[in-house]
Amino acid sequence: QVQLVESGGGLVQAGGSLRLSCAASGHTFSVSGMGWFRQAPGKEREFVAAIRWTDGSTYYADSVKGRFTISRDNTKSTLYLQMNSLEPEDTAVYYCASGSRFSGRYYHLSGSYDYWGQGTQVTVSS
Repeated sequence: QVQLVESGGGLVQAGGSLRLSCAASGHTFSVSGMGWFRQAPGKEREFVAAIRWTDGSTYYADSVKGRFTISRDNTKSTLYLQMNSLEPEDTAVYYCASGSRFSGRYYHLSGSYDYWGQGTQVTVSS
């Protein structure tokens, strides 16, 4: 199993920045890719960004492209999401997820991931 713990959420004004972290532990050798998803009140969980663990290839939702950056530190088994130019529409609970069968084709599907963190709240005020 893989345990995931997110941190770094909070309250920020529109236009501001936040950096989320996701620390992985357990059987991290099985991880081939990780992603960030978010869920706003009354809405379905949606894909934000993903990264292939082996070569660092990154994938983004159109809504965050150019504003958010996903990265990882293999030595620390930690995933990051740098969020800049935040908008009120970015308000949501953000979840990190890990998968052992990461695909460059299905990275945006929640079913492609095996383990999930508990989530961290991001609130952007206007």
